[in-house]
Amino acid sequence: MQNRLAVVKRIVLETRHVNAIPHEITREALALLPVQRYEGTIVVVATGQELERAMHDIRRERVVGFDTETPPTFRKGQSHRPTLAQVATAHAAYLFQLKRMDFAGALTELLESPGIIKTGVALADDLRKLKERFPFTERNIVDLGVVARRHGLKQSGVRNLAGIFLGFRITKGPRTSNWRRPILAPAQIHYAATDAWVCRELFLHFERLGWC
Repeated sequence: MQNRLAVVKRIVLETRHVNAIPHEITREALALLPVQRYEGTIVVVATGQELERAMHDIRRERVVGFDTETPPTFRKGQSHRPTLAQVATAHAAYLFQLKRMDFAGALTELLESPGIIKTGVALADDLRKLKERFPFTERNIVDLGVVARRHGLKQSGVRNLAGIFLGFRITKGPRTSNWRRPILAPAQIHYAATDAWVCRELFLHFERLGWC
């Protein structure tokens, strides 16, 4: 086990060099990496005052991590709209429960802002479904999966990218849980915040590599 862990650590260290980036990570290597979750401030926005503070922080950012969560489907052809949107800044992760308050104005402002980079993975589907809730014209979107594939990576999911570039593993745990809950469970809150945070961290790493 120690020998295998040493190999994984060596691979992760090599990713710090642009010419030594592996194009994929094995399931076994990924499983050996330490689990990491977002440990910063998380705000489940529930009041107008919290929304105002969140937008004040977001407006000052150059880049934010962005993601959504949608209730799982169990029948073929079934589809749901997102019920949660997550935005990670340098200071906090903000969770917007879309059935709790009217966040259309705030999220439209963010998504249409040409001055703020919104980055995530598989964002085209997220944005398409979000438009079923309110209209907007997105600007300055960077899909990390597209960037990774453009540079020859065979794996472009957020978990594989975190393993390859950041050297840690993030769990899938509550991904298919009930995102319609009026009060999210702690595990759901940390999962949602972590996904948005990791996307921002990956963008910054890609930027250092000259990819963005």
